[in-house]
Amino acid sequence: MSKIQMKTPLVEIDGDEMTRVLWPIIKEKLLAPFVDLNTEYYDLGLKKRDDSDDQITIDAANAIKKYGVGVKNATITPNAKRLEEYGLKKQWKSPNGTIRAMLDGTVFRKPIMVNNIKPAVRSWEKPITVGRHAYGDVYRNAEFKAPKGGKAEVICTAEDGKIVCCETIMDFEGEGIVQGIHNTKESISSFAKACFEYALDQKVDCWFATKDTISKTYDAMFMETFQEVFDSEYKEKFEKAGIIYFYTLIDDVIARMMKSKGGMLWACKNYDGDVMSDMVASAFGSLAMMSSVLVSPHGYFEYEAAHGTVQKHYYKHQNGEPTSTNAVALIFAWTGALRKRGELDGIQELSDFAGKLENTVLSTIEDGLMTGDLAAICDPAAKKVLNSIEFLDEIASRMN
Repeated sequence: MSKIQMKTPLVEIDGDEMTRVLWPIIKEKLLAPFVDLNTEYYDLGLKKRDDSDDQITIDAANAIKKYGVGVKNATITPNAKRLEEYGLKKQWKSPNGTIRAMLDGTVFRKPIMVNNIKPAVRSWEKPITVGRHAYGDVYRNAEFKAPKGGKAEVICTAEDGKIVCCETIMDFEGEGIVQGIHNTKESISSFAKACFEYALDQKVDCWFATKDTISKTYDAMFMETFQEVFDSEYKEKFEKAGIIYFYTLIDDVIARMMKSKGGMLWACKNYDGDVMSDMVASAFGSLAMMSSVLVSPHGYFEYEAAHGTVQKHYYKHQNGEPTSTNAVALIFAWTGALRKRGELDGIQELSDFAGKLENTVLSTIEDGLMTGDLAAICDPAAKKVLNSIEFLDEIASRMN
């Protein structure tokens, strides 16, 4: 069988730990037999980032700008423990945060649903897509420890050097901590447009929430900008499509979400989206059953696994023990990127292949063959619990 040929390279971004182990196996068993893969490879393993002073992360983001589509493995964002474990120079920032800031996009995460796994929330019948603003907040913060007796202030200086505003945050009687975050009107506006465009494309309602009653300037700008963009550009389009835009407070939207049937786009600020997308993924079945794509207003797309590096399984793997790691989200990162590459390059065969592979993955699970995380929650019971490699082998045999 002749392989499907690619025109433009796909930016391939490798990662860490157990997902790094599975990454080449997915390529070998599920992709390479059918597609003549054309990728530009970037290794964002933690040591490589440390060796390059994180320049390789910037290079990978620039490559996505060049070629338009990237696929990314899960990566470690180091904390103090990781600093010591890997002997790092410093605690490098989240590579996801760096790439998202450079591409100025919105992350859309959608549960991958199968018939034999029911959502933990009984009322949910349709997938809830989380649209996560991919700029600012704690992911581009400045933070430090404040000494006893210190005074922390927020100061904004104009272009001519004059202080235009200054506000005291805290006079510290004892030791404390300080964090400064920011956002931009332009990025918030791009976020709003991306969410409204996605809602129109998918024909689903768009829900958005902040805490503007408490954050009367920061969160209020999000609320006001979303309403401005909606009223000026999308109100009539939404009415024509028969969908709605709904705004409320973040605590209220969570309460409503738990009693809804699902089927909407939930637009979230950066940190809210980080947390809530994991909650939605887990409630629908598994963190490994969540597709994720970063959509940039400049026409860039980055597909990634929505979960982490599966550290516990990696340590078992290092000890020679078999693991039952679920690779579905990693596979769907590849299929999403290949489908988009096919769309942009006019290669229908490549896009069709992505759909066939996804359907094969889902039918394998629905036939009762799955990894341990899914076997624990499926109904009816799994026919066979497969380890990491057995699961990929089963999918490969069905593709062949």
